[in-house]
Order: sequence, then structure tokens, then C-alpha cells
Amino acid sequence: MKFKLTISLLAVALFAIGCATNPFTGEKTLALVPNSQILPMAFQQYDQFLSEHKVVKNTTDARMVHDVGNKIAAAAEKYLKANGYAGYLADYRWEYNLVDSPEVNAWCMPGGKIVIYTGILPVTKNEAGLAAVMGHEVAHALANHGQQRMSAAQVQQLGAVAGNIALAENPENQALFNTAYGLGTNVGVMLPFSRSHETEADKIGLTLMAIAGYDPIVAAQLWERMQAQQQGAPPEFLSTHPASSTRINNINSWAASARAEARKYGVTTFRK
Repeated sequence: MKFKLTISLLAVALFAIGCATNPFTGEKTLALVPNSQILPMAFQQYDQFLSEHKVVKNTTDARMVHDVGNKIAAAAEKYLKANGYAGYLADYRWEYNLVDSPEVNAWCMPGGKIVIYTGILPVTKNEAGLAAVMGHEVAHALANHGQQRMSAAQVQQLGAVAGNIALAENPENQALFNTAYGLGTNVGVMLPFSRSHETEADKIGLTLMAIAGYDPIVAAQLWERMQAQQQGAPPEFLSTHPASSTRINNINSWAASARAEARKYGVTTFRK
């Protein structure tokens, strides 16, 4: 009872301390670390990363990354302005860089700092495939998923502290709690939390790429190619990402809605 009360009071206090609104879903999200702290750190880390890696410049692929990035950023601006979030990107400093690496990866830091690895370009194949990747990565930043993960990690740590305090007089139960809490919060909370972010970024990314003029169905084709390259993927419930088959099915079911949303912004043709 004491432990449950401690956790309940902790949850109420944390929610009162800080929350934000997801501009795409309207839902409240935990924001214990404000963007005023996150963005400067992200910009610094991004600059450091670029200084330590080979950035590809003045090539056809590098220009494509920049051009597609600008289109996705413009799509985000249009959507947010039309939906009552005109100043949402005021502190963003968009930047798009192609980095020479065989890794099949891409990411976007909070504040619009994007990296595309050359290793993913054979999978994206063309501009529309790249737009699917960049739309997804930008969606993570726009939905403040980094902020939410940092906040969730803090809550997880505070929950562990609260449990240990509540069970301080019983070392045996304390040890059992730490084992169960670590496994339970990881598999039952943190991993599903991460998968939900990936699913949300998939859906938002489709809207962004459609408003930018790309056919969202290309994202499903991209994941079919990604699935063909995967070997020995863990079960979905033990992964930070949804299974590729889940993503493909979701994207196929969402593509028509993404096109319909884009038509509200005057987009009538979609590039594949």
C-alpha cells in the first residue's frame, strides 16, 4: 500500500510539473525536460557528429537530400500553421546532411538536424523513397519523441528509487522488486512506448511526404525492401520498433488518408 501510494503521488506530481501537446494528435505528453534545454544540446551534438564523420557535399545525392529535406520541412510548416501551431518551429534550425557510411540508417535530432547515411540510399532507391525516410525521421522531432523518451527514462528511474525507499526495511523484497521492476518496465512499458513512437512517426511521416508531393504508398514499398534485408529480427514485443509486416500493413491502410490530407493543401499529384 505504501509503495502504491508513493508511485501514485509521484505520477501526479510529474504530470503537474510538465507536459506538452502533440500538434498532430492533440494529446498531452510528458515533458520533464523543456526544449529550451534539449535543442541547444542537440545542436551541439549534431555539430560534433559532423566534425567526426565524412559529410558528402556537392554531389547529386547530397543535393537530393537537401532538396527533399526542404520539401519535408515546408510541408511541416504548412501543416502546423494550418492547424493552429504557427510558431511551433520558431526554434528549429533545419539542416540536412549526407554522411558517408555503409550503415542503413537515418535520424533527425530535436530541432530539425537531419543525417542520412549513404548506406540507406540503395534501399530508398529514389527521391520518393528518401522522402518516406525523412518524413518519418522529421516526425519524431515534431512530435517531441526525444523529449518524451528522456522524460520516461526519468520516471522509470524515479520509480525505482521510490520502490527501493518503500522496501528499504526488507532487503529480500527490495532485491526481488529491482529484478521485476527492471524487466517489467522495460518489456511492459519502455519497449511498447518506443514502438508507439515509431508507429506515430510512420503515420505523421506519411502526411508530411504527401503534402510535400510524394505518394505515401512508396513508404510501404520502402519497408518491403527493408524487410527483405533484415535477418534474425527479435520478436516484436522485445523490439524498439514494430515488425516490418506491421508497418507495411499500417502504411497501406493509412496511405489514402494521407493523400486526402495533402489535397487540402492543393496537392493533386503524387510523385513515386
